Amino acid sequence: MNVIFAGTPDFAATALKAIADAGFHIPLVLTQPDRPKGRGMQLQASPVKQAAQTLGLNIAQPQTLRSEETQALLREQNADVMVVAAYGLILPEAVLSIPKHGCLNIHASLLPRWRGAAPIQRAIEAGDTETGICIMKMDAGLDTGDIISEHKYTIQPTDTANEVHDALAEIGAQAIVADLQQLAQSGRLTATKQSENGITYAQKLNKEEAKIDWHQPAAAIERKIRAFNPVPAAWTVWQDAPLKIWQAEIINETGAPGEVLRCDSEGLVVACEEQALRITSLQPAGSKRMDIAAFAAGRHIDQGTVL
Repeated sequence: MNVIFAGTPDFAATALKAIADAGFHIPLVLTQPDRPKGRGMQLQASPVKQAAQTLGLNIAQPQTLRSEETQALLREQNADVMVVAAYGLILPEAVLSIPKHGCLNIHASLLPRWRGAAPIQRAIEAGDTETGICIMKMDAGLDTGDIISEHKYTIQPTDTANEVHDALAEIGAQAIVADLQQLAQSGRLTATKQSENGITYAQKLNKEEAKIDWHQPAAAIERKIRAFNPVPAAWTVWQDAPLKIWQAEIINETGAPGEVLRCDSEGLVVACEEQALRITSLQPAGSKRMDIAAFAAGRHIDQGTVL
């Protein structure tokens, strides 16, 4: 089969490598244009572009898929199917109909829960105990297409978004390969319509919502810390500057919301609306991420300080 692949970040690169390793012919890879990144703001290729270059695949980086030139390029590939994973561009209906069997999306949630841009983070933030991967036949809606296969993953109590991301990337890669093999063997895929019940939307993340509100219960804040690790990173304000919080655990202590109960090599303990958090990994402004022992060795936050 001819499989066009469209994706941009590491999550998608994992799937691209798996599809190539399984022996499918990939005549074209679509990925976002190179973006400036890092301190020097140098143009950097996406993880998918880097993987495609290593595999020796043809690459296109259109600004949009709405141009006739790009759509003509896609038609020239004579594709049986297009696989889409965290691509970042909207696929117009004209593109969805180009491949013989349409476009398949690797989505990191159990649809219809958490349609949208940040399903992994929103699942952790909400306290979901289960998420997974859906292979979906794309339509014109936002993650509304019929489900071809579903693969569950249990969210562990200490899982960060980074850990769930890596687990789902592997699950998604295996799932899409299995479904492509089924399509190659039978010439068709069975799909089931999504339920009309339980629909939720995973809104895009922003830095401002990552600011910790200590008037929330410790359990809610702890989930936010894990959900926003590594991006955009939960943070609070200390000495008029952002203090990123990377890891914390709930403890049964009380105080005024945001009050520092103690700061030593065992943890920075901060009271919440309910219970408290013992912070064990953090990052002051202008410094690298560090564990609490390293922080306490060179800095101190007085008891009674309000973050």
